[in-house]
Amino acid sequence: MNYFNCNGKIYNETDLVVGADNRGLRYGDGLFETIKLNKGQIVFADEHFARLWKGMAVLQFDIPKHFTPDKLHEEILQLIKKNRHEGIARVRLNIFRGDGGLYDAPSHIPNYIIQSWPIHEGNQEWNSNGLVAGIYEDARKSCDILSNLKHNNCLPYVLAALKAKKEKWNDAVILNMYGRVCETSIANIFLIKDNIVFTPALKEGCIAGIMRKKVIQSVANLDLKLVEKEITSDDLFTADEVFLTNCIYYIKWVKLIENKEYINTVTQKIYTVLHSTIY
Repeated sequence: MNYFNCNGKIYNETDLVVGADNRGLRYGDGLFETIKLNKGQIVFADEHFARLWKGMAVLQFDIPKHFTPDKLHEEILQLIKKNRHEGIARVRLNIFRGDGGLYDAPSHIPNYIIQSWPIHEGNQEWNSNGLVAGIYEDARKSCDILSNLKHNNCLPYVLAALKAKKEKWNDAVILNMYGRVCETSIANIFLIKDNIVFTPALKEGCIAGIMRKKVIQSVANLDLKLVEKEITSDDLFTADEVFLTNCIYYIKWVKLIENKEYINTVTQKIYTVLHSTIY
C-alpha cells in the first residue's frame, strides 16, 4: 500500500480527496514540482522551493505565514518514511486552488498533495545505448508568463507523450508557438555543434529547469561556450550531439531523432562534470 499527503494528512492511495468543484480539476489551476530524493535527502531543495514560490506568486495564491518551504520539506520526508522510499525516490508536490468557479473562488490559499514512488538505483547512470526521439508538431507550447513554470496545464506534454508511446520513441520534442524547438515532454533539450553548446532561451517558452541551470554551470567549468538562443528544426538536424536534462535522471544522451544519428563525445564530458558536482 502506498500513501499520499493531502494538506498535511496522510491517506491511502485509493482514497478520494478532490471533489467535482475543484478548480485544479476544472481548470488546471495549480502547479507542481517533481523532486528527487537520495537516501532521505531532497536533491536541490532550495531551487525547487524557490521555483515553486515564484510560481505561486505568478498564479496569485495567498500564502499563509505557516505555509513555508520548511513545512513542506518536513512533510515530504515524513511521507518518504511512511512509504519506505528512503533509497532513491521521486516525489510529486502538487499545489492547487480549492473549489469554486472561474470568477468566484472562495479562497486563494494553496492546497497541496504530496506523492512518492521508488526509483531504480541506476536511473541517473550514463545511457550508453542512447535515447530515440521524434518531433511532435500538432500542439505548440506558448511563450508567456506561464511558460517557464511547471503548471498543471500540461496538454502539449500529454499529447507529445502519447505520440512518443505510439511511435515507440523514448521522448518527443515539443515546438513553441513559432515552430521552433522548445523542450521535450519531460525534459529540457541541449544541442552541441562544433563544440558549442546550445539550448533554447527561456523566452522561447521552455521550463526554467533546475537541471538546465546546473548544466549551464557545468559547461562553464569545461571552458565550453554555451549559447541560449532560438533553435530551429534545421539546427536540431545539423547538430553533432543532443542531450536532455531533468531533475530525475539528470542527463540523457539522444542517439537518434528521426533519421539523424548523434555522437556523444562532449555530452559524456558534461555528464561526468555534472555528476561530480552532485555527488
